[in-house]
Amino acid sequence: MEEDNCCTSQLPAETQAPAMEERDPESNSSTLQEPLLKRNRTLSSTPLAIVGTKVSHIESLDYEINENDLFKHDWRSRSKVQVLQYVFLKWSLAFLVGGLTGLIATLINLAVENIAGYKILAVVNLIKEERVAFMTGVNLVLTAFAAVLCVFFAPTAAGPGIPEIKAYLNGIDTPNMFGATTLLVKIFGSIGAVSAGLDLGKEGPLVHIGSCIASLLGQGGPDNYRLKWRWLRYFNNDRDRRDIITCGASSGVCAAFRSPVGGVLFALEEVATWWRSALLWRTFFSTAVVVVILRAFIEICNSGRCGLFGSGGLIMFDVSSVEVRYHVMDVIPVVLIGVIGGVLGSLYNYLLHKVLRLYNLINEKGKFHKLLLALTVSIFTSVCLYCLPFLAKCQPCDPSLPETCPTNTRSGNFKQFNCPDGHYNDLATLLLTTNDDAVRNIFSTNTPTEFQPMSLIIFFILYWILGLFTFGIAVPSGLFLPIILMGSAYGRLLALAMGSYTKIDQGLYAVLGAASLMAGSMRMTVSLCVIFLELTNNLLLLPITMIVLLIAKSVGDSFNPSIYDIILELKGLPFLDANPEPWMRNFTVAELVDAKEPVVTLCGVEKVSKIVDVLRNTSHHGFPVVDEGVVPPLGVAAAGATEIHGLILRAHLVQVLKKKWFLQEKRRTDEWEVREKFSSVDLAEREGRIEEVAVTREEMEMYVDLHPLTNSTPFTVVESMSVAKAMVIFRQVGLRHLLVVPKYQAAGIPPVVGILTRQDLRAHNILTAFPHLARSKSRGKHN
Repeated sequence: MEEDNCCTSQLPAETQAPAMEERDPESNSSTLQEPLLKRNRTLSSTPLAIVGTKVSHIESLDYEINENDLFKHDWRSRSKVQVLQYVFLKWSLAFLVGGLTGLIATLINLAVENIAGYKILAVVNLIKEERVAFMTGVNLVLTAFAAVLCVFFAPTAAGPGIPEIKAYLNGIDTPNMFGATTLLVKIFGSIGAVSAGLDLGKEGPLVHIGSCIASLLGQGGPDNYRLKWRWLRYFNNDRDRRDIITCGASSGVCAAFRSPVGGVLFALEEVATWWRSALLWRTFFSTAVVVVILRAFIEICNSGRCGLFGSGGLIMFDVSSVEVRYHVMDVIPVVLIGVIGGVLGSLYNYLLHKVLRLYNLINEKGKFHKLLLALTVSIFTSVCLYCLPFLAKCQPCDPSLPETCPTNTRSGNFKQFNCPDGHYNDLATLLLTTNDDAVRNIFSTNTPTEFQPMSLIIFFILYWILGLFTFGIAVPSGLFLPIILMGSAYGRLLALAMGSYTKIDQGLYAVLGAASLMAGSMRMTVSLCVIFLELTNNLLLLPITMIVLLIAKSVGDSFNPSIYDIILELKGLPFLDANPEPWMRNFTVAELVDAKEPVVTLCGVEKVSKIVDVLRNTSHHGFPVVDEGVVPPLGVAAAGATEIHGLILRAHLVQVLKKKWFLQEKRRTDEWEVREKFSSVDLAEREGRIEEVAVTREEMEMYVDLHPLTNSTPFTVVESMSVAKAMVIFRQVGLRHLLVVPKYQAAGIPPVVGILTRQDLRAHNILTAFPHLARSKSRGKHN
């Protein structure tokens, strides 16, 4: 087979890649050559991650604009009407995302409040001997329903889904995370799991639900039944899909907390890697639509048309009527709440990390073990919720309170449980109620003597244990609610300890405690502050809330990463953090490239056999296109020059082979020839594999002009650039491939030194390949 001299590929046609060789498919380096440097191992590791319950192959996303000839022609030929139509459709999708997310969130809340509420009412009306059996049985059925859906139909629906959304918006494609099946299982699984009384919330799943809705709308429906309308196909690319999913994530937070500004800031602070002003407007528009729909349903349900779903369901703690007065002594408990939140939050993250590692070992044994684990946690939770209130003493009702005491029907702060008439059980008030009502009860204001210290201690310890062992089972689950309940418990405890030394209401101490533990575990500040302000409707809480959040986050950061970062690491998702390691400043990209095998390049006009050979023997997704013998510009002494024409993606090469766009002779094509076969919309598709393409022997001898399909403006860095700077560029721009070019141009020096990918810039992979950097890591932190 004839070889073209212009190519510098190091890949022999007859050589096959070793089956067990670890390599990075995103990187374009031949894995068939011996390493150039002596090192511990190759730089890049296999891009595998835990998605759902399986170890799956993951890829990066193409957020960079592919400026090839077809893209340039498309934008040149678009009329003003088409541009306005494109913008209008973006806003229309943002409206639909907000509307559907708000509607589904309302239906989930309605179902949960009615199922859980009628279950609790039935328990109250039964005789004592039947209560625990009935409660355990109903909770077991509801948990089994949610677990069966997750285990057998959509394993990716288990958990909160927020870490995977963060990974996607960072540039990592996780399979089956936003499909129609995942959406349906997430909806019905959340209803079953939350109604079962498990120590989990629906806030995290609502964020995932909003993202699933956005993804399905953006791509035109499920994978197998996608709409192929041309106007909709303009959004079928990674860049626009990222923006729509960002709107979905912010809409989910808004639906969970009825906090439109908090939802936007949550997306900005916690999940989004890339941001711009146009995206800010659309996310705010989506959350505004969510709030309108939620408010409409609240007005309808307040009249009693929705069963037990009336004032409950949507968390809202209106304390605008509470007078917030500060005293000098209040500085001590406020600072103390922040410190406690940071310490307990980091401890919770540490213990949850250990539990999740244990659960991974159990889940590896099969589906039966996953179901058994979920059912065991459900039984343990039900027994604890019913039996522990017997440890609390009955308290006499305060006749001066306007609320009915004791309460046996609907929601209320004073549950009678096993107490005589005129008395209530404060622990039952927190345990034998719906999750949202439990938060309302512990956040209640003007109730300084409602909860006893021992009841709050039991409640805190129980939810700490349940929170650790419930998160990680095969049901949709969220972390917000357990952390809010735990934090509010020690907030009230601190208020009881302060007694008359503080002027702040105990309910507000509970709010501060919840905020501190969330900041200590999740490490959010601005978005949490706004969410709690929108929940409490009291701006006077702003100064002390800010202090508590800043202290809790600072203390927590000194111990370990946030809970979502820990989950990302456990799953093996290659998330790129915003801040590079300090030692990366003294390490150049040239040293990284030297630890990789020689780059594989293609000619501008390449032989079909060479393309097939490269695609079959590598799994890389980007190939530099190089032309030799180019006429140099004036002033250059060389008779010919080597030109980097750009970068071509594997998906585009596969499309070329599938459409048989071959030339009989080696020549450049005209622009009209390309447009007859391809369009810029076609090149946005990521479907197709080389194994599905059949090429005859005669076609192998033909040629392909790669120039029109090549991204002629790829991002490049000079080999002398530091790894820290290259990582910042890679992350902020949202790249998949970063070309490294030589600092000096001379005869014999290749035009492309290498390609850096996400795997190459991960600190863990670099330290594994260069062990000596680990020894200097501590010194670099002080530079």
